[in-house]
Amino acid sequence: MGILPVDQRNPLIVANDGATDNWSGEYAMLMANSGGPRLVGIIVNPSAYHTDLAASVDGWNQMIAAARASGLRNIPDATPSPADALVRPADGVIEHTTPNRSAGAKLIVDLSAKWGRSWRPVVVATGSRLTELADAYLMDPAVADRVVVVSSLGGVADDGRPVMGWPNGDLDAWAGWIVGQRFRYVQVNGYYDQQGDVPTAKVGDLPANAFGSWMAAKQPGVLQIPMSADQIGVLAAGLPTFATTVSRAVVDTAAAFNPMSGPPLAAMADGSAWVVPSCDTAMASAQLWKMLQDSGTFGH
Repeated sequence: MGILPVDQRNPLIVANDGATDNWSGEYAMLMANSGGPRLVGIIVNPSAYHTDLAASVDGWNQMIAAARASGLRNIPDATPSPADALVRPADGVIEHTTPNRSAGAKLIVDLSAKWGRSWRPVVVATGSRLTELADAYLMDPAVADRVVVVSSLGGVADDGRPVMGWPNGDLDAWAGWIVGQRFRYVQVNGYYDQQGDVPTAKVGDLPANAFGSWMAAKQPGVLQIPMSADQIGVLAAGLPTFATTVSRAVVDTAAAFNPMSGPPLAAMADGSAWVVPSCDTAMASAQLWKMLQDSGTFGH
């Protein structure tokens, strides 16, 4: 057990938009076959960063097909979740928000009921908007007892406080207010240069199977900007020593609602949010290659 309320024993749902700009899906699938969290769901949503949902779903389907063809086990289908951002009601009461009842929200409700336990909730690791999670709460408030949210999202505001803002927190501001107040929420901000995970010089060392070929073809398009490294949420959930520092916080409900950004967080010793500003990214990269080069990962 690490310093977060979840670890490799918690079932995992990955929720993201594009499939080709970071290594989030690859880490999740490999870890699920190497002693990490069981991968029980994949949600693909549209966002301002990836507006073509069909293209994003196609990318995830290609990754899933390559994983299955290479012997990775228990890889679920992708669930497309088209829906608009949630709208803050005029009175600002969360429970008065009109739900989307999106496919992703329904999947979270159903899978958390199947796999979640009070002592071992399902993790939803996000690298995009929080819409589906907030929508799931609006559909079934009890889902918050069965889920812990771990997000690659946000950063530090000008006043030095953590904020559920850019990246990803700007995609559905009201969803951020809902998730930050109603769920146990882990915000991971230990962004890093993910191009170092699979540098050009090591592409030839990828496994000689469909998954290795998928990663080799994807490698040139992985984004250089550190804030695109959505896999930090998956890694924080599945590798207990990945998160190296953590503080506790709550949503600052005294702050004004900003439709362009999620809420700021205020320090509180027993708050429902965990903020992770630093991570052991070198260890994560080493673990990636250990999984890739272990034939047992691929069922052989």
